[in-house]
Amino acid sequence: MSALSGCVALVTGATSGIGRAVAVELAGQGAHVAVTGRREDRLASLAAEIGQDRVHAIPADLTSAAAATAVVSDVVARFGRLDVVVNAAGVMLNGPTAKADMGEWEAMVDLNLKALLYVTKHALPHLVAAVDSPRGVADLVNISSIAGRFANRNVAVYNATKFGVTAASESWRQEYAPMGVRVSVVEPGVVDTELFGHQQSAVQEHYERLFDGVERLRASDIAEVVAFIVTAPRRMAVAEVVVRPTDQV
Repeated sequence: MSALSGCVALVTGATSGIGRAVAVELAGQGAHVAVTGRREDRLASLAAEIGQDRVHAIPADLTSAAAATAVVSDVVARFGRLDVVVNAAGVMLNGPTAKADMGEWEAMVDLNLKALLYVTKHALPHLVAAVDSPRGVADLVNISSIAGRFANRNVAVYNATKFGVTAASESWRQEYAPMGVRVSVVEPGVVDTELFGHQQSAVQEHYERLFDGVERLRASDIAEVVAFIVTAPRRMAVAEVVVRPTDQV
């Protein structure tokens, strides 16, 4: 049997990048995977790749607390359980503070932090319930960033959201470890995803110069880390993983 046979996983931010790669990886490990994001066409493409019998696509805007709650309820109603949650939805909109658009700041807070809180709040009781299974454990994995460990200029609000994700994850780890729920946070360095393409052109140019000569991580690299975490034996909880490109200082 595959490592996650009989398990149900929910992956947010599954329309691109790390979230998409995680969904593919967990399905490959035998899980039934519920995927969510705002772009229905991307979800349909992902479902076709994984196979309709192994995936449940739920278009949603998780910045709405009601929508986030509905997604979790939908997964449990369909599959009867929830064993793994991977919060991978996020956006990065950096640049000099004086020139920042307040709407971009709000977008980062809403998606990177608040949406994660909404999903987690509703998912945790179901994860606790899933501990009573042959695996004897359930998993919550939050994708943060090395920006959640080290602050840099022109990154204030993104730093704030990712520091928040890292801190909340550690608090939940302590609270839910006695209940058999492992809470992990993954903090990647630079990954080759469309995240950098969301920046203003001047910011994109800055990052191109900054990471010139760096072989960037692939989304599949982070997906393999997530798979390692959630397929580890019950006795082993990976609380925090920092993953950088070899060339990134």
